[in-house]
Amino acid sequence: MPSLMKEFVLKTGFDPDRCKIDYRKELNPEQLDVVLHGDGPCLVLAGAGSGKTRTITYRVAYLIENGVAPENILLVTFTNKAAREMLSRVEGLLGSFPKGLWGGTFHSIANRILRIYASEVRHTPNFTILDEEDARDLVKLCVKELSVDTTVRRFPSPANIGAMMSFARNAGISLREAVERKHPNFSEWISTLERVQDLYEARKREGDAMDFDDLLILLRELLHTHPDVRDRLANQFQYILVDEYQDTNVIQADIVRQLASAHGNILVVGDDAQSIYSFRAADIRNILSFPDAYPDAKTFRLVTNYRSTPEILNLANAVIRQNREQFKKDLRAVREGFERPSVVPASNSSQEAQYIAQQMLALREDGVPLSEMAVLFRAAYLSQALEFELMKHDIPYEFRGGMKFFQRAHIKDVVAHLRVLVNHRDEMAWMRVLSLQSGMGLATSGKVIDQLRPHESIHAIAAAELALPGRAARGWEATRNVVRKALVNPSPAQAIRVVASNGYRDYLEAEYPDFMDRLEDLEQLAIFAEGYEDLRTFLEEVSLTDSYGAERGSDRGDEDRAVLSTIHQAKGLEWDAVFVMGLTHGKFPNERAMDEDGGLEEERRLFYVATTRARRQLFLTYPIMAAHDTMLVGQPSQFLEEVPQDLVEEVRLKSSVGGGTGRPGTSGRAGSAGRPSTSWPTDDEITIVLDEMGERKSKQAPGSFLRDIDEL
Repeated sequence: MPSLMKEFVLKTGFDPDRCKIDYRKELNPEQLDVVLHGDGPCLVLAGAGSGKTRTITYRVAYLIENGVAPENILLVTFTNKAAREMLSRVEGLLGSFPKGLWGGTFHSIANRILRIYASEVRHTPNFTILDEEDARDLVKLCVKELSVDTTVRRFPSPANIGAMMSFARNAGISLREAVERKHPNFSEWISTLERVQDLYEARKREGDAMDFDDLLILLRELLHTHPDVRDRLANQFQYILVDEYQDTNVIQADIVRQLASAHGNILVVGDDAQSIYSFRAADIRNILSFPDAYPDAKTFRLVTNYRSTPEILNLANAVIRQNREQFKKDLRAVREGFERPSVVPASNSSQEAQYIAQQMLALREDGVPLSEMAVLFRAAYLSQALEFELMKHDIPYEFRGGMKFFQRAHIKDVVAHLRVLVNHRDEMAWMRVLSLQSGMGLATSGKVIDQLRPHESIHAIAAAELALPGRAARGWEATRNVVRKALVNPSPAQAIRVVASNGYRDYLEAEYPDFMDRLEDLEQLAIFAEGYEDLRTFLEEVSLTDSYGAERGSDRGDEDRAVLSTIHQAKGLEWDAVFVMGLTHGKFPNERAMDEDGGLEEERRLFYVATTRARRQLFLTYPIMAAHDTMLVGQPSQFLEEVPQDLVEEVRLKSSVGGGTGRPGTSGRAGSAGRPSTSWPTDDEITIVLDEMGERKSKQAPGSFLRDIDEL
């Protein structure tokens, strides 16, 4: 034995000091903690604007720099865009693309695995993936093959059937339960829908095809029924990172659990306060119960916010604290303070729109590009009055989360009814109106129009008995009844409501999964139409508005445009100035959502998402009365009531017509969060004067905003 011995210390674990990237310099302490200590089961609660993408990509780079082979890392995202961004950032950090890294959406990862193990789930490696249109067409064929009589009472459309089947599968419930929960009016069709579903599944197997839901369902089946495959994959994926974990459904959470079963290195990143997709079967319990599912889990919190001012975060923190089912955390701002969010009540939706448009113009004058302004709303129908106002002021905008108001199919359907009331020779309008009836295809509609030509007026048409076969005769009778009722009181608003309440509601429910939102659109159209006494004038206004976008090219990519968006579509985005409009009781929070289990808390999370999209300025607006209605008084959203008074500034809106201050009995100051007050303005308060010519006139002095409503 030698008398002297040398000692060599074997390093275990990862060492940031031997990495090329200076992680301590590049990351804040919260992010660095995740990157350096993200082994084992880890829950990263990443608040809005806290740099979660940065944290995930640096964690991947750190693993690779410390010797983990890229093929042993699985990075799962929810969108292809997010996947591309993360992989690009990792490449930028490392200086070369990490060849072999498994990165992509749940569906793309599932597709890749199932191509390898297709035979284990009764498919070939060449299986076809059906897109939404393909799946809808297959459902339609199944309905036809089963000889379902869809004419006795409106049967759900293929799109609606597909949506119900998809929700059931992603939520892990039966089709029966999904129908009873989402569409109870279709309960009488449940046994038929189950037959359609069975045939749909059989036809996919026969055609060696999968839809998007199958990719997840069959991957989960593969992992559960073939332990050898599960163990092979689980041993390969030494580290699994999942983005937006709050948006996973029960199937996705189970897939992640199975793939992490060997090494247990599962790092999920998400924010329970931004879980807003339950209508897609996302289950917030996945993130809330993560510490229970993984008892040894470490929890990290990213709460340093790089996006918003302290004033905006104070409001967001105050509101989300009202939720019970959540992980408690308060966002902290890095930005310097600017101004408190503004709460702006308007006399009606028209004045609300006028304020937003004029405030946009003022911001643009102050140097804020339109592209750095966004108007967010709970549902698309709330945008109608604003779209008119923006067009009037020649403010270009793009609409996200759906089509512009007057381009939506159901709006065009109802407008077509109004067109035939004004011009009974409008054949294109008649074609659209007739096509809404069962048994009225193009050929049959053409025959009906041929029989209508000799009649000299809409009243003569309403009394006409036409020679038509059975289904077409019933369809014409239904159409004629609507025309008759509309002619009793042919005011625009009344005619719209007649159409919406006489058969068209059944058509919408059968045709569209979001039929309730479409009905809200129609009511909004009727409210807007109350400002018109004459059908012809109303239709002229609508026609000119509808053609405005095409003529102006307001969706061109080379133009500075504001953004109008539903809040769901705005998640993950940010702007310098954000308006959240329509904050009234029953609209936001949404009345239907309030009836669902956990609905109020999800609505509050949606409001939280909306407020945290703003970097510097946040405007919260709501109409006190419905447009053109001086009797229907609404209450502000309870979310505004939950905001402490000292966190917001209140805005007084006044019309420049007539000038002066508010008068007792006609308008008055509103106190905290919309509660009426008899206080009067002082010299250090703000008054914003809305001018009918489109100018925003204001004089600002130190102090708080006040609110005062004068009728325009």
